[in-house]
Amino acid sequence: MTGTTGTLVLAGTPIGDVADAPPRLAAELETADVVAAEDTRRLRRLTQALGIHTTGRVVSYFEGNESARTPELVEALAGGARVLLVTDAGMPSVSDPGYRLVAAAVEQDIKVTAVPGPSAVLTALALSALPVDRFCFEGFLPRKAGERLGKLREVADERRTMVFFEAPHRLDDTLAAMAEVFGADRRAAVCRELTKTYEEVKRGPLGELAVWAAEGVRGEITVVVEGATDSGEALDAAELVRRVQVREEAGERRKEAIAAVAADAGLPKREVFDAVVAAKNAARTGQEQGKGLT
Repeated sequence: MTGTTGTLVLAGTPIGDVADAPPRLAAELETADVVAAEDTRRLRRLTQALGIHTTGRVVSYFEGNESARTPELVEALAGGARVLLVTDAGMPSVSDPGYRLVAAAVEQDIKVTAVPGPSAVLTALALSALPVDRFCFEGFLPRKAGERLGKLREVADERRTMVFFEAPHRLDDTLAAMAEVFGADRRAAVCRELTKTYEEVKRGPLGELAVWAAEGVRGEITVVVEGATDSGEALDAAELVRRVQVREEAGERRKEAIAAVAADAGLPKREVFDAVVAAKNAARTGQEQGKGLT
């Protein structure tokens, strides 16, 4: 350890096959002053597989202690330590611990660098056979059914290819919810156990994938879903109203929601506004007629 400010190193680890470990990873593990690992037991198995030994101090750094341990690691960095951060699989900070430490280090003008490595997000995208020129990563969806549907409705009109992580025991419910919100015909790919012995990529419409997953699926799961497409046909009033409602449910004010939907559809705001008002009046008329029948 030197008397100057240290360096934070974010290192990618294999997402399955240990042979995918970046060549620099072994050297960093052997020479780092501090190794912060999401799971120290997995780190031990990794170093054994690589045939190396860590010489620095090993500490745990996971979701449960991330906030409390970050100041300790920043203090070590400020004192000149080279701190290596590794997670269970893939790159730190990408749906894994790391963001807080990176932000804290940057705030203290501490150098942050990376040892690039495997990524489930990019690997799944490449294997999906879906458009990859533009994409977005949505991570894990909420566990509760209502919140999950709400999140999916927020991205229902997303035109970029979307990437999600999901637990195997929730995959069937998630695919069914996606089929409901995005449409059963929307193309998708379920990537399971990437780079491992039982790697599998199941491609097809969301409706078919939901039926397939109902039988039970095991392993680490990454789901890639085709973005919304423009059919080239004018959107009808009901669809315009639905899009406004989705945005309102996501927390937007009606005025802003109407403006956004109009911009996306290439229509005057007045046309979308009129569709919303007509739907509201129709709903009110229906309620009044229903009262008259009672």
